[in-house]
Amino acid sequence: MIDGKRIAVVMPAYNAEKTLEKTVRALPAVVDIKILVDDSSNDDTARLSEKLGVQTFIHDSNYGYGRNQQTCYREALAAGADIVVMVHPDYQYNPALVSAMADMVASGVYDVVLGSRIIGGGALKGGMPRYKYIANRLLTAFQNLFLGVKLSEYHTGFRAFSREVLQTLPLLENSDDFVFDNQMLAQSVMFGFRIGEISCPTSYFEEASSINFRRSVKYGLGVLATTACFVAHKTNMVKVPIFDTTGRKLTFKYYSEVA
Repeated sequence: MIDGKRIAVVMPAYNAEKTLEKTVRALPAVVDIKILVDDSSNDDTARLSEKLGVQTFIHDSNYGYGRNQQTCYREALAAGADIVVMVHPDYQYNPALVSAMADMVASGVYDVVLGSRIIGGGALKGGMPRYKYIANRLLTAFQNLFLGVKLSEYHTGFRAFSREVLQTLPLLENSDDFVFDNQMLAQSVMFGFRIGEISCPTSYFEEASSINFRRSVKYGLGVLATTACFVAHKTNMVKVPIFDTTGRKLTFKYYSEVA
């Protein structure tokens, strides 16, 4: 808890058994609620999560990374969280920074905080493939231009959100795939939420999750499409559901809690 605000960490997981315990053990004491959503893994991720005392939910099918996040945020809100931090359970990001990110939201200065791999220049040192680094820089420059903000990157999976953000954004309109992350940030800009960043070292290793080249290309095309939709909606050319205030929010349930 920070300044009377309950802090939740949510972990969207798929085959994270090898790195989950290390991630959970590294979470700081300020975390009040720990939630993991297992997207129908093939290993013992859910069983280990329950053993570690984490509130665990299991999708009855492999719905995708975006749908996993929808479940994570829905359950965090239901548990009474005031601030929600998404931490990937593959230990690619340092969980110790949860406190600093949550504090930036708790202060009331920011509504969204990103753990940036670019600030501090540690991305390549941490093992980020060069083609991903170059694509990151190009896509970020493109989006900064058309979204009218200035972020160091849009593609980190380490994020903190206020309760208001998660209740406001029409997250059920977003993709079930990896571009969900980018859509969520574009939505945050469209809805006028304040976005801050903090430097975060990253580690790429065998057990850390990473999408392959083909899926990276698909993600990049999704980023371009999201940006085009942002501009179209902003200029009233067309009404885009992911940016519309009447879009669907977190309402329905499609998963089960571990007994």
